[in-house]
Amino acid sequence: MTPRLYGIMAEFDRPEDVVAAAHNARQAGFTRMDAYTPMPVHGLDEALGLGPTKLPWIVLAGGILGCIGGFSLLYWIAVHAYPLNIGGKPLNSWPAFIPITFEITILGAAFAAVFGMLALNGLPRPYHPVFNSPRFKLATRNRFFLCIEAHDPKFDTDKTRLFLEQQHARGVEEVEF
Repeated sequence: MTPRLYGIMAEFDRPEDVVAAAHNARQAGFTRMDAYTPMPVHGLDEALGLGPTKLPWIVLAGGILGCIGGFSLLYWIAVHAYPLNIGGKPLNSWPAFIPITFEITILGAAFAAVFGMLALNGLPRPYHPVFNSPRFKLATRNRFFLCIEAHDPKFDTDKTRLFLEQQHARGVEEVEF
């Protein structure tokens, strides 16, 4: 069985080089690519063409659902499931519900942040084709990688390899599944 090609990956020494290569790749028409760096690199997400994250909206939705759920649970308990008239106050004494509702709101937002981040990042991912590259272990130390994926509409093995070599890459290699 012949291995399938995942993409072509270039290795760079400096963060500025990978940002410039990603920017040039976007200008050349490549849309399916990803960069791997040992640290956050300013401007790389814009160079890759990534839009703003949806995580704040997910956290907001988790907080709102937590708030509604917490208040509804307290209301149901105090008014329907276990009504106790203490000191003549009404059963729906909403000021007493505020501290617990606030805590459940924070809990819902925190869970939404964690699970939303994991889902948006595609984690957990125990295997990725770039792990097949013997030099990729340097991505956690001091090297920067840009991989143009084979299912990009503009991808051609020879032309893409030549394009990445022209970006002053330290090395260019094919990545297989």
